[in-house]
Amino acid sequence: MVGLPYDCLANPLGAVRSTFDKAMSSDSSTAALDGKDWGASEVFRQFLFDDGGLSQVPLLNSSTMKWVQPNTLVRFRGMIQDMLGNEFYVGAYKDGDKWITNKFADASHDPSNASSDMRIWERQLLYCTPVPGQNSWVECTPDAMRNPYISAISPLREKRQREDEAIKSDVDMEPGYAIEDSPNLKKMRENGVAFEPFNLQKVVTEGSASNSSTPHVERDSVSCLVKIYDSPESDLKLNEVFEFVGIFTFDPDLTIPIDDKEVMDDFCEDELLCLPPSKVPRLHCVVHRKLGASDLVSSPHLELTTPVIKEIREALIGHLTAILGHDRLAAEYILLHLLSRVHARVDEVAVGKLSLNLTCFNKENMSVLGNNLKLVIGSLMPFTECLPLTVDYLNSVTLTPKKDYITNRLVSGLLQLAEGSHLTIDETPLQSGTLNSGGLENAQVLRSMMESQKVHYDFTYYKMEMPADVQFLILSEGKSNILPADLVLPFHPSSVDSASGVDGEMLKAWRWYLATMKSLPHSIDPPLQKAVEDDLVAARQEDRSLSREDFSRWLTMGRLMSVSFGATSLSMEHWQMVKELERLRKIRFQGNL
Repeated sequence: MVGLPYDCLANPLGAVRSTFDKAMSSDSSTAALDGKDWGASEVFRQFLFDDGGLSQVPLLNSSTMKWVQPNTLVRFRGMIQDMLGNEFYVGAYKDGDKWITNKFADASHDPSNASSDMRIWERQLLYCTPVPGQNSWVECTPDAMRNPYISAISPLREKRQREDEAIKSDVDMEPGYAIEDSPNLKKMRENGVAFEPFNLQKVVTEGSASNSSTPHVERDSVSCLVKIYDSPESDLKLNEVFEFVGIFTFDPDLTIPIDDKEVMDDFCEDELLCLPPSKVPRLHCVVHRKLGASDLVSSPHLELTTPVIKEIREALIGHLTAILGHDRLAAEYILLHLLSRVHARVDEVAVGKLSLNLTCFNKENMSVLGNNLKLVIGSLMPFTECLPLTVDYLNSVTLTPKKDYITNRLVSGLLQLAEGSHLTIDETPLQSGTLNSGGLENAQVLRSMMESQKVHYDFTYYKMEMPADVQFLILSEGKSNILPADLVLPFHPSSVDSASGVDGEMLKAWRWYLATMKSLPHSIDPPLQKAVEDDLVAARQEDRSLSREDFSRWLTMGRLMSVSFGATSLSMEHWQMVKELERLRKIRFQGNL
């Protein structure tokens, strides 16, 4: 069998041009000259998915940028931060008797030689950034990080890579924290699961954006101009997280002087597009896929049965209880909160959200327990942000994205977040003061987003409503007046301990558990639906202050309680557990009066 005449990984343009030449010599020449896919995409799909080539494709980030080669195949994971419209380019031109294509490439035929033997095609432009609040553990597999072009690296880059590896080796040799054994860990060890020591605080704080008060990505992170071909515009939406596989164009040693700014302005309306590839890397996408939370976590090496899921749940509740000063009730509510998501929208109601306000925090327990909770959430959820709520902060911060018509760019704001992001709002530093007009608007924007899961983007002449799916956790001394959450729970810790280490494999199991259980479908069977309705009627007769929102919240909690055990339908047992949680919460409120 004769091998392919090109290497899809190291020479993807060879695949593009070879398939183009083949199409031009067949009955597909007309479609090829119209810019329609002539078979190149199928070649890449076969290499990436059928032949297992995806694991060989390096993931583009600040580390791999040091050695990845231009015009090779790379992966980029990021959020669509701005949609820049469509771009016209010379897709094909005739050189003598032969047609040449520029598809999936930056190179363009010289317009001064324009003739009828030239085809103008169209491609979509996206500006993509690393996901705001992405935690450092959200990384690719070791195979995807390896360098398949090691033999082609220049001596200078090879030296720089050796220095980076030496630094990484020193870091890897640092001792981990001691791990407290538990029955859950012992049982899993008996089942043959190997564990490694894992320092929770270290992994969350190193390279994590979870403690950042702004949504902007780190200084050494990589943003990318992604060019999309042969894909409907409806397939890609603002703020969605994608993995793009495409041909990479970038050279950090290249400088392109722009001597005539006026001429450049005539040809380039968008400041971003004028920048050379040495400033903004380009990726000509051949394949893309939308990423969900389950795509960002590793599957545990466990037989995923109902008892195992229950075991993982109990271990996670135990850890949350310890982190929260042995307040198990708070741990149960935190778990339901972390599993919540918007799974439907009815009129203006975002069904499935469950914002949580933990009260009774003060400066003493916030510095330990509050920070421990933030660290734990950052170690479990892929995208987390923290917002310190003060008068000065509200008066000065930019929360909503705004269109800049001078640069023709969408300027990001804190609340331009990816689906499934978690936002912790710390109200403990809030003191009395006066909100200016901007502060009042920001307070309203936060409240509106929490309640309706929508953000209004500012386009100067009008505002556009964008859907969101962000979990809100408010930590405060008393009940928050700025952000009235779905659930308010007085926090009652019995001790204040610092965070302890947690097992690496167990942490992976918890991440998988949250991502997988969160996406489970759910229903209520007719017989149980009648029993639930009877309970709601009885509750209303006992307490006339109960509202439709309370009933809706109970049903949401019932769904979340079920999926927390891996169940796709509500059972009476899980419904009774929800009722018991609410009974204990009511007692705690009465004790705080």
